[in-house]
Parts: sequence; structure tokens; C-alpha cells
Amino acid sequence: MEAALSEGQRAIRESVLKLCAPFDDGYWMEKDRTGGFPHDFQQALAAGGWIGIAMPEEHGGAGQGIAEAAVMMQAIAESGAAMAGASSIHMSIFGPNVIVRHGTPEQKARMLPALISGAEIACFAVTEPDAGLDTTRIATRARREGERYIVDGRKVWTSLGQVAHRILILARTTPLAECARPTDGMSLFFTAFDRDRIEAREIDKMGRKAIDSNQLFIDGLEVPAGDRIGEEGKGFSYLLESLNPERILVAAEAIGIGRAALARATAYARERTVFGRAIGQNQAIQHPLAVNWMELEAANLMMLQAARLYDAGAPCGIEANAAKYLAAEAGWNACVTAQTTHGGYGYAREYHVERYLREVTICRLAPVSRELILCHIAERQLGLPKSY
Repeated sequence: MEAALSEGQRAIRESVLKLCAPFDDGYWMEKDRTGGFPHDFQQALAAGGWIGIAMPEEHGGAGQGIAEAAVMMQAIAESGAAMAGASSIHMSIFGPNVIVRHGTPEQKARMLPALISGAEIACFAVTEPDAGLDTTRIATRARREGERYIVDGRKVWTSLGQVAHRILILARTTPLAECARPTDGMSLFFTAFDRDRIEAREIDKMGRKAIDSNQLFIDGLEVPAGDRIGEEGKGFSYLLESLNPERILVAAEAIGIGRAALARATAYARERTVFGRAIGQNQAIQHPLAVNWMELEAANLMMLQAARLYDAGAPCGIEANAAKYLAAEAGWNACVTAQTTHGGYGYAREYHVERYLREVTICRLAPVSRELILCHIAERQLGLPKSY
């Protein structure tokens, strides 16, 4: 419901949809088939100043909030670009926030402009093969030697590792056994992606072929001490600050994909004639589509509420997690209904809904599982005992 948006946010939505129009379903279908990072799409967004939408104006950004960034990301996904398009800039929208909040003036001036302009691409390396969502158990180690750190370890599901110029990496600077709390002793670094010291092995996956996902093998990566963000050992607390905006953006993207699928399904239902009548005249077709619209719009309101709370500096963990859950489910349901509305043609690539379904799956899995969100809501909102 566009009534939930401010005039400025509506203008953002319209402008981004217009910019995305030349990158149509045919463009993304080809990217889905052949892969390859969508440099031309990313550069078009950079040229329009969109990558820096939530970054400070003094470093070339637009100085807007996460709410405006969410409107933009939703429009990108809704244009038909789905997660392939959204993920081409996703990390550059929320990832640098840790630099904005905890970087020195020198770091901000050195690190942010190239990301905002699109001249550099960054990847985010947190998850590890043997730790998963239990981030306190990461084993990647950063050992201080004078004015540098030596980093060794493994990361997995690192997007954009094939094209990244920079890497935001979480590593242990103090062994877990020596920490008072499991969340202590981890530090964040934003540094050059040195391909002599980092091997990125691409993971073959079911969708979003244009955006590579990788397992990283890090062997003796030299990181200048000046590339550490904030205090040593405080990296986990800094990381937590990025979780809510990322959940909000993923929610916005899931809603965008769901809207794209719903639009295709309703158009098909109006046009497809069986037994002498449009299939959209049948309640068995109408009702699921109507439910999809309601679910998407309800999730959208929760997403916008979470974004507004975040921008106001108010607690928003419950709302951000709820938005991510509701949006992922609504987007998934809309894509499934779109496929079944198309019948057998929903399985054919040329109708695009099967691509939307494959890509919206990401929103249910990442950056946190549905089940952990349910545990979070049960514990933090309902006051139930911790279950894990």
C-alpha cells in the first residue's frame, strides 16, 4: 500500500522502478542461465547515487535512512530482478554501517567513497562451515604482529567473493577459552581481498547464479592494524548492530519478489481461458491470490515499522525479526501460488515464476532461519524460557 510511504519514499520507488525497467525479465533470465555478475546493472545504480542511499552525505552518500533503503531494495526485487539484482548491492547498503558507526574519520574517508560510488565491491565473511549460526564458535583467527594482523581460517556462503575488492571479515583475536564471555574476543576488519592469500571456491547452487556464493580459504592474510574497525575484541557487538537493518532489507526484498510473482499470476489468470472462461473467474484461483496480496501488504507494514524504529534509534529487534519472518513466508507463498496458477507453464523458464520461487527461497534461509526467529520472538517478546 503506497499510502504507507512518504512522498519522498514514493519518489524513490518510482525512480528505482524506472531505472530497473531496461533490465527486464529477459536480462535476468539470461543471467540466471549463464551467470556472471551484473556489472552494468550495478553501475547504473551507482551512477544514480543509489548505492549510497543510507550513507553519510560527507562521504558521497544520500544521508537517507534504512526505511528509504528498504523501499529501494524492494523496488529492485519487484522489478523482476529478484535476489540476483538486489544482492548485487545488498552488502554495500548495510555492511558499511559498521564503518560509519565505529570507524575513525580516516577510515571513513578511505573506505566509504569507493563503495558508495560503485568503484569497489565488498563481501561479508562471517559464517563458517563448523559454526553456522553459532557465531561465537568461529575458528578464523587474527594474530597480531606489530602493526598488522595475520588471518587464517575458513568462511562459507560468502557472496561476491569472485568479484569483491574488499572483505569485511570477523575473526577471533582472542581464543574462546581465554574469553570471559563467548561473545568477547572477536574483531572486525575491512581490508583488501588479497587473492594470493584468499582462495574463493564458488558453490554451485539452485538460484541467483549471477551472484556467486563461496567457501573461502584464508591462509596468512596480512591485514594492516589500521583496517581493524573499532576496538579489538568488540567485533561481535558491532556485528549485532548490522543484524536488524539486514533483516529489514531481506524482508523488503522478499516482499518485492512476492509482488512480482503476484503481478504475473494475476495477469495470467485474467488472460488464460479454460472451459470457455478466464481461470481468474474461478474462486479456487482468486482466493489464494487475494490471500497472497493481504499477506504481502501486512508483512510490508511490519517491515516499514521496523525500519522507522531503527531510523529513530529505538529498539527494533522484535519488529525486524518479525518482518523478516512474515515477509519471507508471504513472498514464498506468493511465488508458490503464482507457479500453481500458471499450471504446467509455471514450471517453464519463459514464464519467470519458477525463477522467482527459487530466489525467494534465500529469504527463508538467510540471514537467520525461520526457527531461530520463532525462538527469539518466544523468548524476547513472550517471556518464554530459552529453548536452546
